[in-house]
This record gives sequence, C-alpha cells and structure tokens, in this order.
Amino acid sequence: MFCNQCEQTANCSGCVSSPGVCGKNEDVQSLQETLLYGVKGMCAYASHARRLGKSDEAVNAFIEEALFSTMTNVNFDIGVGLELVLECGKQNLRVMEMLDEGHRERFGDPSPAAVQEGTQAGPGILISGHDMVDLDNLLKQCEGTDVKVYTHGEMLPAHMYPKLREHPNLAGHYGGAWQKQRREFDAFAGPALITTNCVVLPKESYAGRLFTTRVTAVPGGTRITNDDFSQVIAKAKQCGPLPEALGPKQTVGFHHSVILNIADTIVQAVKDGKISRFFLIGGCDGAEVGRNYFSDYAQATPKDSFILTLGCGKYRIRDYDYGELLGLPRLLDMGQCNDAFGAIKVAVGLAEAFNCSVNDLPLTLVVSWFEQKAVAVLLTLLYLGVKGITIGPKPPAFVSPGVFKVLQDKFDLRLTGDAKADLQAALAG
Repeated sequence: MFCNQCEQTANCSGCVSSPGVCGKNEDVQSLQETLLYGVKGMCAYASHARRLGKSDEAVNAFIEEALFSTMTNVNFDIGVGLELVLECGKQNLRVMEMLDEGHRERFGDPSPAAVQEGTQAGPGILISGHDMVDLDNLLKQCEGTDVKVYTHGEMLPAHMYPKLREHPNLAGHYGGAWQKQRREFDAFAGPALITTNCVVLPKESYAGRLFTTRVTAVPGGTRITNDDFSQVIAKAKQCGPLPEALGPKQTVGFHHSVILNIADTIVQAVKDGKISRFFLIGGCDGAEVGRNYFSDYAQATPKDSFILTLGCGKYRIRDYDYGELLGLPRLLDMGQCNDAFGAIKVAVGLAEAFNCSVNDLPLTLVVSWFEQKAVAVLLTLLYLGVKGITIGPKPPAFVSPGVFKVLQDKFDLRLTGDAKADLQAALAG
C-alpha cells in the first residue's frame, strides 16, 4: 500500500515513518481509497451526463474538495473521512439523476421492448460500453446504408428508448457481459466499437477491427475522438456480410417510470399476499470464481417474487426462465448500472405507497461487485441509509477490516456466503 501521507510504501500498522509524524493508519487510508474509487465512478457517470448536456456545479465543486481531501497532510480523521465517502454517494445520486433526465429528454420515455438476439445477414457493427450518444451518432451515420448495428454488454438498455430502437439500422443485440468480449468480438465478423470503460486488451485476430472513442484506447485498436464513425462503417462494409444467426428474444425496458406507473397494483398485490418479496440482483460482473452465487440465488427465489436487475451483472441471471407474475416477467431488466437511480426511485416510491421506510420494504439487495462505478452506486445506497445490502463475491481489497466493521455496524453491510442459505435468511427476515 502506498501511503499518501508519508509518501512511502508501507503497511500502516508497521509504518516506516516516525510515530506521530504521519498520523496515518490503515482505516484513514482505506477511507481515502474508497473515496477515490467512488469519485472515479461518479466522474465516469458525470462524463456521460455532460455529453447529454447535463452538469451540476455542486457536483463539480465536490469533486475538487474530495480530491483535495486525499492530498498529503490534509485529513487524518476517520469521522470526516466517512462523512466525505457518504457525501460522494449523495453527489453520485445527483449525477445518476442527471443521466436519467438526459437519456429521457434525448431518446424518449422508456418502455418495455422485446430485443432480438443474434445477427442478420449483411454487414454489421457491434457497439459496447455505456454511451448512448455514441450509439445515436453511429445510427445516424449509418442511415441510407445496409449496415446494421448491434448492441453488446451495457448497451442493451438502448432498446428501451423509442428514438433509438425505432431506428431502422438498429438490428438487435449480440453477446453478453464485458469479460466475454475476447471470445465474442473474435466470433463477430464485423468491427466492434467500444464507447467507454469495460474494454479488455484485444486478440490480434480482431484488434484491426476494434475501435474506441475519446479516452478509451487499447494497443492495436483505432481511437476516434471526433464522433466521426465513417472508418467503422467502411470497415463493416469491408468485412462483408454477417451470417443469419438469430437467437431468442429478451424483454428489457422496465424503467422506474414503467414500474411506478403500476405501483398501486403492486402494493395491492403485496397486501393480498400475491407478491412475497422483491429482489434487486445485479451490478458489475466479472470473471472470477464465485459469481455463480448470483445465478444460484436468483434461480432459488420464490415464484411469487419479482427480481429487479441492472448493470452487466444481469448477464449472470438473465438466461433462465423465471416465469411470470401479475402478467409481467418475474425478471424485470431496469437498464444500465447508472440506472441504479431507477431502482432507488422504485424503492422510495413503494416505501411512500406503503407509508414505511425503504428498510421496512420486502426488498433484498444483492449486488455484484467489481469496479469504480459499482463503488459509487454502493456509496449512494449507503448515503440513503439502505441497510442489509449483500455484496460480493469477495470483499473489496481497499476496505480495511476496521472500515468494514464500521459499515457492518452502521449499515448491516454483508458479504455473500452460501446462496441458498443467504436467500433463506432474507426470506425469514
């Protein structure tokens, strides 16, 4: 661990600095690293929002103060460190709200849509990442051509926005979560365009047809900085037609506005005993061992419960038939990781309808953990006082045992264990 205070690599419990000079300990360091990860995730969302014309000076001011607080000899206080971490959650809530507003204003009010998986015959482009503005620009530049565009990974929720899904060049969806792209991009015979984070180093076999935008870049790929995708379209034509290989259809688009429009029906169904519980299962996916926990957990949920999902963590649980409840799919796909704002809106809306707190709802949150955006979302949930969240499949390395105990004591934050045992505990609670 590198200490920002004494500027040496050291274990703070046996610090090389003279006692009393640094004033640092591993819990202070842990809170600063948590804050830095949270700010990074929030900045990624804020960058997306700015491209949609949304920004907030209060958010920008906090980013400056938060980074300032991590400098050498500024803050040694654990209480202040925790205060800043939770303030990051508050500011991230505003950023996610701006993103939600920007998406709806530009692309229309979301609604459920059945998305065709696989490829059609003809030239095609695969677009991944998170940036809907890039997708919009790409579609407009493909107009009048026979080049089809397919979403990948976190771009799947694009199909819930009418102004995107109704475009004649948007053909459907191909592939799964980000960590499978080396295999999936290799198999996709056309070019792939990565718009944000979640890119991995490409194989030589497809590096020549991999394109990235703005700060996203990889060796061997082609970086585009001016929103001109003519090179990508030309590459699609050069690569030739994709095969006709259609898969099943999957329904997405259960935005918070869609769910809250039927809030009265949902509340009455809970009161009538038709709905036992709501589970939010999603977040950030990854390749390490232990992530089958989330699929095992989801498949074991009772048939009279709803599963809300978002982020690329959905790919751990979406390829399973959960059936229907109240005429709706039991698995309700709410969107991207930044659409966690929507899950919060639903929870708050239902709490208001039931005249109770969010923590009193029949709601269990099981969040898969990986990168900085996931940190920002978790901090937002903690800022809102949401308790009993289960995260995993392993504890974040930058959270010290002392800080994790504080989070456990204050928010009942839990780590994943045995999926079925954890589910039974949630149902018993």
